[in-house]
Amino acid sequence: MYLDLLAALESSWLGHAGRHSAWLYTGANLLHVLGAAFVVGGIAVFDLKVLAEHGKHAWQVGRYAIPLAATGLALQIPTGTLLLAVEARALGVNPAFYLKLAFIALGLINVALFHARFGGPLRTGALPSEARVYALVSLIAWMVVLLAGRMIAYL
Repeated sequence: MYLDLLAALESSWLGHAGRHSAWLYTGANLLHVLGAAFVVGGIAVFDLKVLAEHGKHAWQVGRYAIPLAATGLALQIPTGTLLLAVEARALGVNPAFYLKLAFIALGLINVALFHARFGGPLRTGALPSEARVYALVSLIAWMVVLLAGRMIAYL
């Protein structure tokens, strides 16, 4: 079923457009990289604040970093879909692609758990020490996402 979905995506109008328009593919690639910079940059700044200062005033950083990361994610979803559609049958079975998806899931689950658990304390100005574990998991997860994304081209 998964392979059928990949084949359908590749043969869709989106896959066709991506393969036959250098500008569309190039623009999607550029926006995907920009989205990655926003996601990882925003998240890393926030996580480093939590790690370095135990979350003291992390909400001040989060006011800017979290919307930046969300904007990056909003760029990455449609552009990543287009980039995948171009060669979905080959890319969709790449081990690095599986790794990337797994760590995206880990990163998103981690951020949801962080905000569910520490959303209140975050607004008060200081976080408990266990918040640092979530920040470390987040940093590692999103760095692996970047690494795996780059490795797709080499595997």
